[in-house]
Amino acid sequence: MANKNKEKKTASRSRNRKIGNAITYAILIIISIIWLFPFVGLVLQSFRSYASEYGGMVAYLMPKEFSLDNYTYLFSGDCSFVRWYLNTLIVAVCAAIFNTFMVLSVAYALSRLRFRGRTLLMQFWLILGMFPGFLTMICMYFLLQQFGLTQAGAIPGLVLVTVASSGMGYYVAKGFLDTMPKALDESARLDGASNARIAVTIILPLAKPIIIYTALTAFMAPWCDYVFASYVAFGYSKSYNVAVALQRWVWTNDYQGYFTRFCAGGVLVAIPVTILFLCLQKYYVEGVTGGAVKG
Repeated sequence: MANKNKEKKTASRSRNRKIGNAITYAILIIISIIWLFPFVGLVLQSFRSYASEYGGMVAYLMPKEFSLDNYTYLFSGDCSFVRWYLNTLIVAVCAAIFNTFMVLSVAYALSRLRFRGRTLLMQFWLILGMFPGFLTMICMYFLLQQFGLTQAGAIPGLVLVTVASSGMGYYVAKGFLDTMPKALDESARLDGASNARIAVTIILPLAKPIIIYTALTAFMAPWCDYVFASYVAFGYSKSYNVAVALQRWVWTNDYQGYFTRFCAGGVLVAIPVTILFLCLQKYYVEGVTGGAVKG
């Protein structure tokens, strides 16, 4: 009798677990559909042909005739999309390289070294980080203008601005480095290794997740930047990045004609970031979770 009751309870728990899992998966599927719907719509609209279908907003989602006309236009001589794409890529790659170097250098110094004013410096940077960056936009613009880093020189100006204050974003990287035992540094110093050698040969190989996390976040910032990029390159289309250029398309009087081209450009903009996340997702998650352990 006791065994039968136990079997009934086990079966009941198993049934309840299956029902709970089914409800959970159903909710997740519905949320996923809602979340993915705009992206699916963007991709489908990018394959609509302006020549064979009305180029603007339509009452249907699936194109009546699939075409690569919009993508062909982006790479044609009548469009500067390739130049805008390269502008964005240059700023993003430079930011990923230099920002990673700056952030890891600052994080290593604050995590592994002890010097006078260290705590005060971290507190000062923490207070500065509370002020939004757009408060300095006007001052920054006129400063860049004095050095010829606006409009025609907007790309170097954007790289400079992106890299200049990157060291203040050391928090996550420092938290990750804090999780590494200090015994590694001490044993290396007993063997006569300098701080630079310890950082390069011991710490950095173990910090691969946080390096990838820092590089990815640094890459995405200028890739998605619109406000400051439009401000610095104002009135000079050759210095636009893709975000500014595509937004200008939406603002044109020929909105109906450029809508599908805008969708095609949005798809091409999303490809690099998507590929990077798919390939480096494991290290990205490790960097976030590891850097959140200590502050």
